[in-house]
Amino acid sequence: MALSTYKTFLMYKASASAEYTKLVDIKNVPAMGAERNTIDVTTLSDDTETMIPGIKRLGDGLQFTCNYDMAVYSTIHTMETSDTSYDFAIWKGGTGSGSQVTPTGSDGKWSFKGKVSVGTADGDVDAAFEMVVTVFPETAIDFTAGT
Repeated sequence: MALSTYKTFLMYKASASAEYTKLVDIKNVPAMGAERNTIDVTTLSDDTETMIPGIKRLGDGLQFTCNYDMAVYSTIHTMETSDTSYDFAIWKGGTGSGSQVTPTGSDGKWSFKGKVSVGTADGDVDAAFEMVVTVFPETAIDFTAGT
């Protein structure tokens, strides 16, 4: 069964004891799986190159493009300057439609701890003004199946 990206949410916890809430409406979602580095273990006795998987590489953080909203930008900027690690998650699935969608994670949740940064995106003539939220994972990304 195929799913669309509709009802995908960037969630976070304001504190360890808080419930997850939506951080910002996102316009894209980066890949949640990470490729592993390749470690070459070929010896001079091997006639074929052999490899083992190395550590997972997440690149330069997970980037989410969003429409600029001054209040949200300010909130995320405050989170950034506090240098605090937060619990983040990507939730796939929700109830409702239009502007009344409630995140549920019924189609899966990818969670991790990390720090956040925000900046504006490049702008063009006659285009939406956007911001980019980057989350830097400090733990492995853990997948939980939805219910």
